[in-house]
Amino acid sequence: MIQRLTISHYALIEQLDIHWLPGFSVITGETGAGKSIMLGALELLLGGRADAKAIQTGQKKCMVEASFLLDGFDVAPFFEANDIDFDPAECIVRREVTAAGKSRAFINDTPVTAAKLKELGAMLIDIHSQHKNLLIRNERFILDTLDTMAAQPVLGEKYRAVHADYKRAASHLHALQEATEKDQNDLEYIQFQLTQLEEAALNAGEQEELEQELSTLSHAEDIRQALASAQQLLEGEETSLSQSLRLATDALHGVEQHAPQAGELAERLHSVRIELDDITAELEREADAVEADPARLSFVEERLSTIYNLEQKHHVQTVEALLELEKELREKIDATTNADVLLEEARREAERLYALRKEAAQELTRSRKTAARQMERELIAALQNLGMPHAKITIEITPRTEPDESGANRVTFLFSANKNVPPQDVSEIASGGEIARLMLSIKALISRRTHLPSIIFDEIDTGVSGEMAERMAMVMRHIAEHCQVICITHLPQIAAHGQHHFKVYKEDGADLTRSHIVPLDEEGRVEEIAHMLSGASLSEAAVENARMLLKRQAVTA
Repeated sequence: MIQRLTISHYALIEQLDIHWLPGFSVITGETGAGKSIMLGALELLLGGRADAKAIQTGQKKCMVEASFLLDGFDVAPFFEANDIDFDPAECIVRREVTAAGKSRAFINDTPVTAAKLKELGAMLIDIHSQHKNLLIRNERFILDTLDTMAAQPVLGEKYRAVHADYKRAASHLHALQEATEKDQNDLEYIQFQLTQLEEAALNAGEQEELEQELSTLSHAEDIRQALASAQQLLEGEETSLSQSLRLATDALHGVEQHAPQAGELAERLHSVRIELDDITAELEREADAVEADPARLSFVEERLSTIYNLEQKHHVQTVEALLELEKELREKIDATTNADVLLEEARREAERLYALRKEAAQELTRSRKTAARQMERELIAALQNLGMPHAKITIEITPRTEPDESGANRVTFLFSANKNVPPQDVSEIASGGEIARLMLSIKALISRRTHLPSIIFDEIDTGVSGEMAERMAMVMRHIAEHCQVICITHLPQIAAHGQHHFKVYKEDGADLTRSHIVPLDEEGRVEEIAHMLSGASLSEAAVENARMLLKRQAVTA
């Protein structure tokens, strides 16, 4: 349950710090005093849309923080799955919004996304505002309520899991069928492409070798002449470099007994002469080996032309890429050839999962039909207690044309509040007050079967008054036996039944209008309820009526 709520610089709220208590709390105040602002701040905290416009004028950011008691509620798996510290005695959730529109969210000081905040928020508080009365017209809401009534969550989980598996298998089968059909149509062209590549008999690294050989063959005469010229320059016509080196070596040896360094120089020149003789011989051999080969040149040019044409055709730049394409084409042909086997396997898997889904859907349908009869009985009893003695409810469950993630059922909520009037679709027949009592009764049924820590009712009493309002308050008191209930109300009959009472009021300052919320003591409650009964002017009769309302609720509690 929520233990404390702190709000800073949010709309008209400058600073607010409320300590909440277990049981049934009511919040009252004049229209426009700020009750909806507080609710908006709470919705922001629970993952709602962040809007910089909500920041109080002149401030750089707003902040909403709350602490929750989670002991006894099954929320620990969320913290474990998201690697967040878990303390059942205190969970602190914080949301900040800056003037630039940026939002930050924290759970126990761990940064989280707004989506994660919303996921946890759904486990902590059910905020039931006026527009949520329209959920009675929502098919998915009724189905979820039936599943809650059935108290067999494993059936829904089993169905959703096998439904997801079937959808994946059906999608895979469809994609395989389309791909196979396309590949069959393209098979002749694919085979033609593969034949071209196979006939080319490509080898990795071949292109670079051929390009180098083409360069050599195209410049054979230039290469031979360069080699011969180098050889001639080294050998010379009169005195070759080798002969000069020999003479220099002999001269140095002649004085080495007088100059030791001359001997070392002679040895070095000798080594140079050996290397030079070897280079000269190599130049001669290379020059003799180089010759023009028009036939080989023509072959290399044709081979490279074949490679270039294939690369251009397939939009690649290397022989290695062509070889990879050849492999892919071969695999595609093999896959197409074996497509019937793959298709049959995929078809069998889809049929298997279809049968499993059908079985799971039938189990879910049986569970929902049983729950529907129970829900009808309990709702009728609850509505009779809320002033509808002739209420009739029929929950029709019919097959859905195509099952979806919610199951194989369509559901229609039929309702009648009057004698001799057959039940009709609730969206076409129920008044606002009737829908309010219906939704409150449904929330009462759900609260007894779930472990939700807190429910907030925002003016669920719309369209009712007097005795019916008091009866609705009694229902909320009973709900508060299972979870914390906070009700925002304009009705004194409901306010009087609160175990704890908070008043929201607005105050005009010199610079800003500010909203405040304060807990009321016994006398404060008498005065506030008297104002709700009589308006701005407080009469003795209103005060006495307020005291009687509070005394009566104490007796009936």
